[in-house]
Amino acid sequence: MNMIRKSPWISIFNASSCNGCDLEILALITPKYDIERFGCVWKTSARHADILLVTGASNEISKKRLKTVYDQMAPARVVIAVGSCANSGDIFRFCYNINQRVDSIIPVDIYVPGCPPRPEAIIDAVVKALKMLEKKNEKKKNNKKQLKKRSSKAKK
Repeated sequence: MNMIRKSPWISIFNASSCNGCDLEILALITPKYDIERFGCVWKTSARHADILLVTGASNEISKKRLKTVYDQMAPARVVIAVGSCANSGDIFRFCYNINQRVDSIIPVDIYVPGCPPRPEAIIDAVVKALKMLEKKNEKKKNNKKQLKKRSSKAKK
């Protein structure tokens, strides 16, 4: 993880969940699980986040908000769908106001199953997200090098 220049920032988006998944995510900041040992920092604003944890099934109101939040994030971002509701709609999938899974609104990189998922499963997903961020940042760095080479050849 040498490519990451700053601590990855994590933000939570609740897309109308029962808050069971949110409670399990908040357990990650307790001394027992301590997600900060991986270098992650919690941020309330997803605008500055590198990793977005999404909980709950989507309705029309949260759909618009989720899309807006996703568009405001940095290009090198990882989205984790946490819990059965975010992954499939689970028991709420046939409700009148639930219309979509999270991956039908924004691209999801990692799925964490469970109702609610265990904190260990969420930690595993965050570690995988850190590896994905490293690869994305490395790819971005290589693209910049290639553009620099092309521009220097064009100047000659």
